[in-house]
Amino acid sequence: MTKEIDFSKYGKRFQESLAQMILDDRPFADQIEEVLDTQFFELKYLRVFVSKIYEYRKKYGVHPTKEILASILRTELENHNEAVQKQVRDYFARTLIKTVDDEEYIKETSLDFCKKQKLKDALMQSVDLIQNSSYDEVRKVIDDALNLGTDNDFGHEFLKDFQLRYELKARNPVSTGWDKIDALTKKGLGTGELGVVIAPTGAGKSMVLAHLGAQAVKAGKNVIHYTLELSEAVTGQRYDSCISGIPLNSLFHQKEEVLEVISDLQGSLVIKEYPTKTASTNTIRTHLEKLKKRNHKIDMILVDYADLLRPVTHFKEKRNELESIYENLRAIAQEYQCPVWTASQTNRTGLNAEVVTMESISEAFNKCFVSDFICSISRTIKDKTANTGRMFIAKNRNGPDGLVFPIFMDTNNVTIKVLAKVDTPVVSAAMQPGDLADALKEKYKQFRQAKRDMPTNM
Repeated sequence: MTKEIDFSKYGKRFQESLAQMILDDRPFADQIEEVLDTQFFELKYLRVFVSKIYEYRKKYGVHPTKEILASILRTELENHNEAVQKQVRDYFARTLIKTVDDEEYIKETSLDFCKKQKLKDALMQSVDLIQNSSYDEVRKVIDDALNLGTDNDFGHEFLKDFQLRYELKARNPVSTGWDKIDALTKKGLGTGELGVVIAPTGAGKSMVLAHLGAQAVKAGKNVIHYTLELSEAVTGQRYDSCISGIPLNSLFHQKEEVLEVISDLQGSLVIKEYPTKTASTNTIRTHLEKLKKRNHKIDMILVDYADLLRPVTHFKEKRNELESIYENLRAIAQEYQCPVWTASQTNRTGLNAEVVTMESISEAFNKCFVSDFICSISRTIKDKTANTGRMFIAKNRNGPDGLVFPIFMDTNNVTIKVLAKVDTPVVSAAMQPGDLADALKEKYKQFRQAKRDMPTNM
């Protein structure tokens, strides 16, 4: 029977027993090393003792014997004062003549001890963070403490889990509503994946995200849409138009028809507005947790758009802040086991580009490495007049990329169609030059070469 955990017992006796278990029980040492920081020990001689064990394991890849540790403690304590040296050696001598009385209790409660100590450190850190108004960082350090050791997933066992690799449900993709894009992505964006729409200002990033959300809702999925630029009402009207087929300028006069259509939807939609730069990825996590507590199933998340989020951690350079935001969004996709779509602004080179490539992505190019799927939207003035444009598949982990599709985009009807070239009813004048395809191929070739040349640790 498991003993009742009593934090009041995590004093000197418990900590000495824990340190001895780390020395005596190599499998236990392997397990606890992932969560135990030597600073969790409140007595300095125990911190030094366990540190020497960890240092040896890290350096040689094996657990030290007591004979080896005895040699280490005789020769490698010169950086500590004589009192600490004596305490370490005296403690080691005691471990040689006694055994731990209650090994099972130590094993069962060691994780709780680590959580308690980490939480205590987190609360102390929080004092300074609160004084600096770094509330998102307060939440992060406390969440890290509370979630210590909660990952029970040992990973994908290559042979045992063979069949899982070939089951579509493992990705549980959500359709984009575009057959040609679904064919490239193996039926859409999947579980734990991050998709990014790149476009210059005014090219239709928000509209594309609304389209993706609307298709998911129509397919019976539960969608959460975070808007950081448009109001909840405006975003909702775009969904109304996209789902019902009624133009935006006719919605007020045809509210009953709209209501009739959306009342039959099997999926659900929650739209949450946060003013620009007031919300972080932690803000989104908090909202998602509230929904989970209400038993609200989450099938897809849209963030319109990531560049307008406030970073959780502040860096000297803006690009590092943006990179961390995209990393956190992909983490959210994995935590909540659903696809996440967002958008990114192009830099000035993308404003008049015939085809927007990843070289036009604003600020932080490393966003591209975090993302699983990236497409761009480019529309010249002529395109906007003719309701045309181009979609470039810049990155696709699940299929081919480097492809360009003509698109039909009607902003008043919130309608976006991805077309095959032979099906294009109206082609923008920008698409006419015969050398466009060759130029695009060369740009893409240069991008892939630059990607290969980048250091792997970036």
